Amino acid sequence: MLAVLLCLAIGGGSVLLGINAYVKHVGGKRMLTSEEAAALADMDCIMVLGCLVKSNGVPSDMLNDRLTRGVELYDLEAAPKLLMTGDHGRTDYNEVQAMKAFAMDRGIDSSDVFMDHAGFSTYDSVYRARDVFDVDKMIIVSQGYHLYRALYIAQKLGVDAYGVAADYHTYRGQAYRDLREILARVKDAVITVFKPEPTYLGKVIPVSGDGDLTND
Repeated sequence: MLAVLLCLAIGGGSVLLGINAYVKHVGGKRMLTSEEAAALADMDCIMVLGCLVKSNGVPSDMLNDRLTRGVELYDLEAAPKLLMTGDHGRTDYNEVQAMKAFAMDRGIDSSDVFMDHAGFSTYDSVYRARDVFDVDKMIIVSQGYHLYRALYIAQKLGVDAYGVAADYHTYRGQAYRDLREILARVKDAVITVFKPEPTYLGKVIPVSGDGDLTND
């Protein structure tokens, strides 16, 4: 029994690690520097993936770095619009409003900043970018460990996406996030086989238009 269980554990672990390696391989081929991304043609938008906003409304260190990179790419004219996607599932927690405020504080016009209030997961964010915001080609911004999965999802959903990492420094708890991300990559590799609809869809708001249509 112990031998059988050990073999099953080794086999299962090998499968997980194999899927993880494949997702990283696929996603890694679409990662660029800021300068390389600025040279791309006809990008619809720069999508910044949300994460924790503190109770005082200030972006966490990781989100601050993602937003800094997103603004940099906008200023480099890598794309004409920003799409802020994150969690606004409660009235007392609003990632995307804090993200838009960050961009506007740095001189970006409100009409160029869209908010996806239902980007509850990486999969939801990419799916909704395609179906709600009518995005065909985009640049995704997040930390490098997360970009592999986001870019893999984009490929499987038929979105022409490239990624630019926002790793300005080392983040506390990164070892735990790296471990958890292995499971997340496996989960999304399975999800993209079946392609379920995200938590919410809704009317189409083309990212080529006015970002103020997504204001609260």
